[in-house]
Amino acid sequence: MRVRWLVAVVAALGVANYLNNVALRWAYPWISVIEALVLLGLGRAAGLTAADLGLARATWRRGLRWAGVAALLVLAGYLVALFLPAGREAFLDQRAHLSAGGALYAAFVGVPIGTVLLEEVGFRGVVWGMVARLRGPGWATGVSSVLFGFWHVLPSLGLGRSSQVVGDVYGSAAGAVTLSAVLATMLAGVVLAGLRWRSGSLLAPAGLHWATNGLAYVVGAALWALSG
Repeated sequence: MRVRWLVAVVAALGVANYLNNVALRWAYPWISVIEALVLLGLGRAAGLTAADLGLARATWRRGLRWAGVAALLVLAGYLVALFLPAGREAFLDQRAHLSAGGALYAAFVGVPIGTVLLEEVGFRGVVWGMVARLRGPGWATGVSSVLFGFWHVLPSLGLGRSSQVVGDVYGSAAGAVTLSAVLATMLAGVVLAGLRWRSGSLLAPAGLHWATNGLAYVVGAALWALSG
């Protein structure tokens, strides 16, 4: 394993981030499928095995168990949050102000294909696998999590306008919103990478990732409908 392959993957992720958030936003989430395939191709060209990528068939059952437990915990947490005023406000994000069909599309198409597939393959699959080969799983968790945080710089722009809670806390301080988003997603990256490490499967962090984002759309859309 050579460092140049890791540099190539990071560069490919940078291009994917720009395409998804600036140049080809209209093609989201389908462009993410192509981007994920490119990243997998780079990983395989660098010599990563299915096990290195978290995709070995022997880990599928264990990964699905971890994913199911993680999704249930997220669902339980969201249900508890609905009983708290601050929790309900957090779900009233303009991005979730959708019709029932729009929310279902976001939760079961946009999030798993456009977000989870690309980010899990990229960060917990290819990047984690490459760095683990070079320096071990601890370094893999740290490096992939830092990159995952910086990946969210572009998506965080305008977050203060779309989320009432974020807007109330930060006001017009866009830089503070971006910094907080980067730090929060770095921490989330540590949790997701930890699941990848512990389970040996990419399915485990993918399940948690989908539940966190996908269920938020469903709950948020339901709250918008009730509040209207």
